[in-house]
Amino acid sequence: MSDYQETLYEGYGQRFAVDRMLYEGRTEHQHLAIFENARMGRVMALDGVVQTAEADEFIYHEMLAHVPILAHGLARRVLIIGGGDGGMLREVAKHRDVESITMAGIDGKLVEMCREFLPEHSRGAFEDARLNLLIDDGLRFVLSVEEKFDVIIVDSTDPVGPGAALFSQEFYQACRRCLNDGGILVAQNGTPFLQLNEVQATAKRMSGLFPDWHFYQAAVPTYIGGAMAFAWGACDSESRKLSLGTLCQRFAGSGIVTRYYNPHVHLAAFALPQYVLQAIGKPSND
Repeated sequence: MSDYQETLYEGYGQRFAVDRMLYEGRTEHQHLAIFENARMGRVMALDGVVQTAEADEFIYHEMLAHVPILAHGLARRVLIIGGGDGGMLREVAKHRDVESITMAGIDGKLVEMCREFLPEHSRGAFEDARLNLLIDDGLRFVLSVEEKFDVIIVDSTDPVGPGAALFSQEFYQACRRCLNDGGILVAQNGTPFLQLNEVQATAKRMSGLFPDWHFYQAAVPTYIGGAMAFAWGACDSESRKLSLGTLCQRFAGSGIVTRYYNPHVHLAAFALPQYVLQAIGKPSND
């Protein structure tokens, strides 16, 4: 039995026992490894950084999908940038009122290998008739697309390698242009305790673009360093201030069964620790 040592942070990290290596090799864009671990199930890593694990992926995918879609209330067209493992697609596809799901990811080989070796992530969602799957650079796609969306979900890697462009000012501006009135953008933004500069950089980029911008959190064990931050940009500032009753009504109406998300968690997730609020220059009562 070998070990997989994550390389995201110098001097600090996590190690997985590799019970069985299912796939290891280079795609056109990055090094991909998918292996089995007794505690975390099947694990996928890119360029030495763990991206997802079967045991806890539901937390990340439910929070990045259901928070914006239920906050919007009338989302019909959803765009996923990245999301090659299929978990985000699975959660978005649970919303019956969503009429079209566009998914743009740069790495076709990654999608192919995840469909083969991480079938529990997508659970058949790649066969959904509403899906338009595009193997395309996410930045290039949002710069050129004429279509507009109600919700944009950025399920990217960290801002290194192929994922770096998805944290740029140009990318956020292009996403803002692609949103319909009342649209919402959410994006993976790292763990603030270890990647506070990422959160600060995103705050600067979002602040001039959206009437309401903020972050929300969820603790995903696979992403070490504490709670993970998700960037939030809304064209309608009321989207973040919904009542518990409204969210409960929408959630019940959706008929979706979750393992992590619920309306109480939805509202509580936007409460940020003081050090994060100070770093992004926001008062604690925002």
